[in-house]
Amino acid sequence: MKIHLTLLNGTGYVFDANDYMELRTKHRIMGALVGTANSKGWSCSEAALPVELSKCETQLLIEEGIADLVSKTAALTAPPTDEMVQAYKAQFEASLMAQADALKAEKLRETERHVEKILQGKRNKLLKQGKQKEAVALTAYDVLQEIANSVVFERQNALVELPSSHMTNHSARLCTDPVYDTSSLKYRVFHDLWLRGKFVSTGEAFGADFLVYPGDPLLYHASHIVIIQDTPTIRPMELICKVRLSVIVNKSCVFAYEEVESSKIAYQTINWCNPSK
Repeated sequence: MKIHLTLLNGTGYVFDANDYMELRTKHRIMGALVGTANSKGWSCSEAALPVELSKCETQLLIEEGIADLVSKTAALTAPPTDEMVQAYKAQFEASLMAQADALKAEKLRETERHVEKILQGKRNKLLKQGKQKEAVALTAYDVLQEIANSVVFERQNALVELPSSHMTNHSARLCTDPVYDTSSLKYRVFHDLWLRGKFVSTGEAFGADFLVYPGDPLLYHASHIVIIQDTPTIRPMELICKVRLSVIVNKSCVFAYEEVESSKIAYQTINWCNPSK
């Protein structure tokens, strides 16, 4: 079964965690987590779903038959019916009640761990007040019941769920137009590296077109930066600049270009050597 990518900002987005894990582990497609995981705003170290795919990644998944690109704009921007509003309100209230029950259950579990100390403290307090009968009659059940009755769930402190995938049924329109030019050299290089079994991501942060990893980027640093050349000829100054850049970031420099005669993608790896060593 194909994975459904949601069309946003001209590229594909992944909102389902299972789909994302399949793309990453089975198809070596990483994308970038762009969602926020906390109330303080987005942070690159604490990003969450959805995942934004590059246009090259989106086009590759479509071309390889791994995924479909769909637009949900019409369905998700349409005004809700009265029945949909009522259903959402009921679902929202149910989630709040579930949080209230969870809070009460946690309070009771915490009380049960220390119920003997709490019970003894309450009995001592009653004895000091001269209420001997009440102190004798007080039981652990009374303590737990008191705690259960005292728990107040403040709605303003409720956690509001931000679903990573659409939880209700909705329609979508299949998008057939390409999101990236498959004849472009950049896409052909990306596709070729992917077919070779590489983990490939964008390389703008390193002054390159792509980064190549020996394995999942969660476990490995990039080993190569890939520079795309329009022609097999590399200008000396550009060669020096790019190779020295690769040395600074501790990676090998790869120039990718199209062979003139065969029109195949070719690669040239260049390593910087220090003659003084």
